[in-house]
Amino acid sequence: MSDRCFYDVLGVGRDADAKTLKSAYRKKVMALHPDRNPGDSAAEAEFKQVTEAYEILSDGEKRSLYDRFGKQAFNGSAGPNGAGAAGGHPEDILRDVFAEFFGASRAQRSNPRRGSDLRYDYEISLEEAFHGKTAEVSVPKTETCDDCEGSGAAPGSTPETCSGCQGSGRMRMQQGFFTMERTCSRCQGAGQVLRNPCRTCSGRGLVRRERKLQIPIPAGILDEQRIRLEGEGEPGPRNGPRGDLYIFVIVREHEIFERDGTTLYARAPVPVWTAALGGEIELPTIDGGRTRVTIPEGAETGKRLRLRGKGMPDVRGGPIGDLYVEIFVETPRDLSSRQRELMRQLAAEVAGGAPNEGGGFFKRVKRFFDSDDGRPG
Repeated sequence: MSDRCFYDVLGVGRDADAKTLKSAYRKKVMALHPDRNPGDSAAEAEFKQVTEAYEILSDGEKRSLYDRFGKQAFNGSAGPNGAGAAGGHPEDILRDVFAEFFGASRAQRSNPRRGSDLRYDYEISLEEAFHGKTAEVSVPKTETCDDCEGSGAAPGSTPETCSGCQGSGRMRMQQGFFTMERTCSRCQGAGQVLRNPCRTCSGRGLVRRERKLQIPIPAGILDEQRIRLEGEGEPGPRNGPRGDLYIFVIVREHEIFERDGTTLYARAPVPVWTAALGGEIELPTIDGGRTRVTIPEGAETGKRLRLRGKGMPDVRGGPIGDLYVEIFVETPRDLSSRQRELMRQLAAEVAGGAPNEGGGFFKRVKRFFDSDDGRPG
């Protein structure tokens, strides 16, 4: 775990709300993602810190623990990993924190514990979210060392009982009427020391490897929706069960469509003559096709047209959503002299004809300014 303050890592204040945290995290993680910075060890390290910080601060319980106890609250429960820790259970965290002050039984410390969960962010386009896909991701994982079978001792040797704590993993100190227990500094609470550590894992009993996984991403998946892969997380201490791997799917913003669940929204330019006379325009659709949209006569900027079944699929299997097209009327520019003359003729003819709603509005405005007291006559 990095020594930097989590709030500083994300570049936010301690009073930052969930929206601010999410925005800061997304900006940083997109810029630092290993896929965009291949071979950049500094960017990779920063990416891990950002992911670790957001994972803690975005969870209300974990953030409360962090604000009260600092990083000490997560020692051993959210260790560093290539994809980011997404686990760590509050009851385990509290037990570890208070065990430092009140002690814990040897049986409790020696019991196998569940490993940390892992988080991996995977970015897709809106089109990929529409169709769904099978993604291949390379996830860094911690696995049991094959050479020492997780013991940390070199082949042919075994760990020895710590002489400092006699294998208990705890050191007792008497201070007046009180007896205090702390983790043994010699064996770091393991109760054992390695005289001849394994060269493959440097005595840790664990090694880092990359594993390729096939991740099914369903059609209609939402932004930041997670996919859980059971047992693909970190191995637990003392041969405990593995945690889980959570794939968080990040859907990129689209240059044409905006999304709200299964509903899509788009703005479409309409020539002024098409808006006045009515007609059709052609638009792309999220499925990769094109569709024709009928523009009613006299359409104005801001009018919304509904295209049923042209939105996003429902990830839960419901009906496909709709597409709402908001039109805006384009004003012609760079007119030739002939076109300008025609526009003047049209303007004169429309102004002298039967008043419409727009004409009535401008007449009222003219009367307002022509009146002496600034009020309509």
